[in-house]
Amino acid sequence: MIPAARITEVHPVMADIRSLCVYCGSSDAGDPGHRAAAHALGRMAAGRGITIIFGGGHVGLMGALADGALGAGGRVIGIIPEHLMAREVAHAGVSEMIVTDSMHTRKRRMFELSDAFCILPGGMGTLDETFEIITWKQLGLHDKPIILVNLNGFWDPLLAMIEHQAEGGYIRPQHVGLLRVVARIESVFEALTVAPAAAVAPREDRL
Repeated sequence: MIPAARITEVHPVMADIRSLCVYCGSSDAGDPGHRAAAHALGRMAAGRGITIIFGGGHVGLMGALADGALGAGGRVIGIIPEHLMAREVAHAGVSEMIVTDSMHTRKRRMFELSDAFCILPGGMGTLDETFEIITWKQLGLHDKPIILVNLNGFWDPLLAMIEHQAEGGYIRPQHVGLLRVVARIESVFEALTVAPAAAVAPREDRL
């Protein structure tokens, strides 16, 4: 587990967060509590006037997230590649659905439309999105907040692996702190409220 001292320090600066990209699972086979948390995240974001950016699916945590935001009158933008329209069952009720030609284009559009990123429980796709956005931040391509919600210790093995990599010399200590960890959905917005102002000019031309 990454100790608190290794997590990014934050400063009392109000972050200008208008859109939140959420990476999460598209499976209904996980803990029902995770679906409830995703629904709550969408509802809370809507209540704060924050647009949800997500993978566009109607199933799993994706669907619960979107339903929570839409049910509270929020704006939700789904981004999904053509080949996943049927497999992930695109959400028909979102405010806007953007269909891309590839996974790469999907992830870039999610990045471009988002002011911050939040990671909920998920599978391989969630891990792929998570590590890509962290790597882009490590390389100085952006300086947007990245929040991982460790619901009931779901991400403990991942955090232990990152710490193990840092102890082995493959991740620099300062890069461990690129990912801020919280334990509850409510803490996502607390973390974003005090997120440090961006210090790195984005280099989207290098993405």
